[in-house]
Order: sequence, then C-alpha cells, then structure tokens
Amino acid sequence: MKQSITLGRVTKFIGLGFLSTLKDLFTGKLEKEDLTSFLRKVVVPIASILLFLGLWHMGSKSLYNTEADFKIEKALKDQGPEAAEAMRECIASGDISCQPNTLPSPAQVWDSYKSLLKDHQIINADKAAFVEKTASLNEKRIAEGKAAITYTGRPSFVDQIFRSLKTVFAGFLLALLIAVPLGIFIGLSPTLKSSFNWFIQIFKPVSPVVWYLLVFMIVKTLLIDSNEDSSFTISFISVGLCSMWATLVNTAMGVSSVDKDYINVAKVLKLGPFQKIFKVVLPSSLPLIFTGLKITLSVAWMVLIAIELLAQSPGLGLFVWEEFQNGANDSNAKIIVAMFVIGIIGFLLDRLMLTIQNWVSFDKTDAI
Repeated sequence: MKQSITLGRVTKFIGLGFLSTLKDLFTGKLEKEDLTSFLRKVVVPIASILLFLGLWHMGSKSLYNTEADFKIEKALKDQGPEAAEAMRECIASGDISCQPNTLPSPAQVWDSYKSLLKDHQIINADKAAFVEKTASLNEKRIAEGKAAITYTGRPSFVDQIFRSLKTVFAGFLLALLIAVPLGIFIGLSPTLKSSFNWFIQIFKPVSPVVWYLLVFMIVKTLLIDSNEDSSFTISFISVGLCSMWATLVNTAMGVSSVDKDYINVAKVLKLGPFQKIFKVVLPSSLPLIFTGLKITLSVAWMVLIAIELLAQSPGLGLFVWEEFQNGANDSNAKIIVAMFVIGIIGFLLDRLMLTIQNWVSFDKTDAI
C-alpha cells in the first residue's frame, strides 16, 4: 500500500500526472510534500526564467538609451543642434540606418529566430526547385559516368546546425576510438603509463587553435589532389584531438583502479586478455569512462565554434563570425539566437550521454 502511494506521487510529475497535480492544486487536495515539489520543479524554474528575461530586457533598454544618447550628443557636438534633433527623430522613428547597435532585447532575438526559420524555408524551396530542374540532366550525367550537378547555394541556419552536429559527432567518434583503447592499455600497464605520462601532460593543455594549425599542416598535404571537403576533415580531426584527453585520462584511471579481487577472479577463471578486458575491466571502469566521454563531448562542442571559424567550415562557428563581421542591425540578435542554440544543443548532448551511461552502466547517475 505504501509503495503504491509513493509511486502515485512520483507519477504526478510524469506525463498526465502533471495535470492531476494542477487539479489537486485548485481543488485543495494537494498534499504539502507534493506542493513543495511542484513549486520547486515548476514554479521556481518559470519564475527564474521570467526574472532572467526581465533583467535582460531592462539591461538591453539601458544600453540602447546609453548609445542613443551618445549618438545624439555626438551629432550635437560635431554638427550642431539641428543635426542632434534630426538624429533624435530618426532614432525615435525606428529607422534602421540610425538605430543603436547594442545588446538586442528578447523580442528582437525572437524576431531574428523567426526570420532565420523563414530563411531556411526559402532556401529549402530553392533546393527543391534546383533538384527538380536538374533531375533529368543529372540522370544523363550519371549514365555517362559523370558527377551529378549539386546545389551550391548558401546554407541556411538550420543547415549550419546540422553541419556542426555532424562535425562534432565525427570528432567525438575519433576521440573515442583513440582515447578508450589507449586509456585501457595505459591503465593496465604501469610501464605504458610512465611512457605516455609526459605526452599527456604536454599535449592536454594545448589550445584548439594550435591543434587546428597542426591538423591543417598535415591534412592539406594529404588531400592536395583530392576533391573532398577538406574543411570538414580538418574540423572534425581538430575537434577530436583537442577533446580526447578527458576520456584518455579517465579511462586510464578507471582501468587502473579496478578492484584487484576482480582481476584475481579473472586469473582463476583463466580468461584471455580480451575476455578479461571486456568481461571484467570495462564493466568496472564504465562510470569513469563515461564521465570522461561526457567531458569530451562538452569540450568538443565548445571548441567546435572556434575551429569552424578558422577552417571556414559552414557551421555555427562560421555563422557567428559572419554575422559579427556583417554588422547589420539584426546581426547581434542573430548571434544571440546562435548562442541559445549552442547552449541548448550542448545541454541535450549532455543528457544524451547521461542516458546512454545509465543504460549500459550499473552506476546510475543523476546529473545537475
């Protein structure tokens, strides 16, 4: 009976249980424990979001007024009262040519978000029209053994998001394939640990920019006669090499800290080297390995922006840089949109890693 009551309370905040909680709240049947949980999980986050938006709006308005006053004062000083009055009227009219270009308000950011989605729809329509127009020609070219004609127009904001996700997952996979096996061998062998320690300590703190330059030196020579997209190759390799160190260190630590009793049992059972690794070492090391993988994925997503900018890879990094260089009236708002998208995707990637960890590991974790 007690267990069923507990389960009922838990399910109140899952799916339709949330509606039940609201019903209990308005009918006065909500228990004190449930009310506290409801306030903490629903009301407090909503209140903090509203507070954040309010402070943001007031801050952007204050900065807007400061820059507007500066423009008017400058016009007064340089050109006289008539120019200052004309500047004041221009700013008040909302004319884009004279608007202060400072921190955008939440409403401006939302408008830019809708503008970017609309732009994506227009570009998608252009792509569909291009594919339809060149379909018959491409069939002939493919039949003749020639390459098909592809769409070369500018990518939309959504296309750039998917490009960045493709790059970061390729880099993450590269980091996993390098760091986990190497970490296992280092953790199992004190000799290898001593041999690689200097290597790890020297290269772990190297800047993403330096990793990019190193990879660029090598890849541009290897792909000198290739038609492949070198910017993508350079980007994902740089991301992987820059972000793999947390996984390497955590894997080595996890493997070296496996309970010696487990190793002795493996010896008694006469397990081979690979059996010992996959049946004893890896299961015991998974919590630390996944901690390293989560850090690696987070680092990969953070350094991706700088690396895409340098490699001129058409992802979020290049989008942010181009908007900054553009300097248009809505460029700042688009940069803030990109900032929120980057943050939300980073949060979702962290949740994804946590979910996978809880699926495959005996150590169930609740992350912040």
